[in-house]
Amino acid sequence: MMRMDDHGMTRRNFLRAGGAAAIGLMAAGLSPRLSWAQQAPPNVLLIMTDQQTLDTISAAGCSEISTPALDRLVERGTYFTHSISPNPLCSPARSSILTGRTSCEAGVYQNGRPIRSEIPNLGQWLSEQAGYEAVYAGKWHLPGSATHFIPGFRVLTPGIPGQGHLGDSAISSACEAWLHNRKGIDPFVMVASFVQPHDICQWLRLNSRRMDETLIESIAQQLPPLPENHGFDQHEPEAVVSRRAGNEGVRNNWSEQQWRYYLWSYYRHVEMVDAEIGRILTALEASGHAGDTLVVFTSDHGEGCGHHQMTRKNFLYEESLAVPLIVSLPGKVPAGRVDTHVASGLDIMPTICDYVGVAPPRMMRGRSLRPLLEGERAIWREFCVSEVNGNTGRALRTDRFKYITYVDDPVEQLFDMEEDPGEMRNLARNPSHADILADHRTLLREWERHLEVPPDTPHPDAWIE
Repeated sequence: MMRMDDHGMTRRNFLRAGGAAAIGLMAAGLSPRLSWAQQAPPNVLLIMTDQQTLDTISAAGCSEISTPALDRLVERGTYFTHSISPNPLCSPARSSILTGRTSCEAGVYQNGRPIRSEIPNLGQWLSEQAGYEAVYAGKWHLPGSATHFIPGFRVLTPGIPGQGHLGDSAISSACEAWLHNRKGIDPFVMVASFVQPHDICQWLRLNSRRMDETLIESIAQQLPPLPENHGFDQHEPEAVVSRRAGNEGVRNNWSEQQWRYYLWSYYRHVEMVDAEIGRILTALEASGHAGDTLVVFTSDHGEGCGHHQMTRKNFLYEESLAVPLIVSLPGKVPAGRVDTHVASGLDIMPTICDYVGVAPPRMMRGRSLRPLLEGERAIWREFCVSEVNGNTGRALRTDRFKYITYVDDPVEQLFDMEEDPGEMRNLARNPSHADILADHRTLLREWERHLEVPPDTPHPDAWIE
């Protein structure tokens, strides 16, 4: 059963309504000048990487990396400078991106849990409501990392769990082959879900012991500098303190050079996945669908990268939360544009539904980015919220400030993200910011009151006073 609003039609109905004649005009080099309501709905390509922090794209300002494929997307679409993961851990973040619901609502409060059956994912919704052909390649992790059985999707390949250096090429090859050989006229939604740069976790396991000399001497002069916020504010919640104490760099008393070598290696992992993304983009162009495909690129969460002396993820500082987000659709989304509004992975599902022309599922916690993407004057969100593993912590981000709190921990954090983007000065104990702190507490309480959290979720009532 398909339900379309006034701006939506399946590709089959588009052809019946005269789209075939329009296609003939375009083939002859003429423009049919169709209105948006007359156009076929766009195809959708959602590309996800795993554990890619925000500042890892050459065209977006990272001088330590070469990312020609992602640079193409930045040049062709709109790049968000403040894109926040809904949860800095794999499974929870993915559940939110693919449903538009918070991870605690989806029932995915930790890795390896499935999305609640009553909450539809992107493939289920677009195939049922709009007749889309839905295909998926790569990491799922809801609950299994690699599986041939994903509700709503035909799986092209499951990839190889924890082996991005091997499995990501299989993912891009499967997507490439499908784009070259697909038949049919219904629009498609394709998810390409890569593992890299998550392989940095394997690198950390193999290189955790202290090394006083660079393993590869030839790159000693190429190592990137340590981040300016390699230090940290001493007034932190216990969850953050214990998280840092257990990571490889702190536990093994890394030298400055070893921290820099870790950063250099992480950038190389990003470059590996960029090459695979490039194969899919090239295949999309060769298929003739680059002009009618909404492309969304993001990552599930970030990576510590030595900021605050952190490695990996699962904490609420920006390096773990902030991820790339690029949206492209020729003729609709401006090319080469930078947007500074705060966006969330929760916005991806409602944004795609908006461009497809179907109402999103109920209780979306994000909102469509389309008004921002198309330059409309719109009142944007007051704040967005991220959760942490086990439903034990929250970060609430407004335009200027960020508030962090953990269950049963008296230490709160408040950062001025304009004056202190490195989150080095906790203002929560500063009397001059008492009102701002109280306002952010209130915003979080109100947010929590409206969530539908299953009773079997850890700490289901901890956030509601």
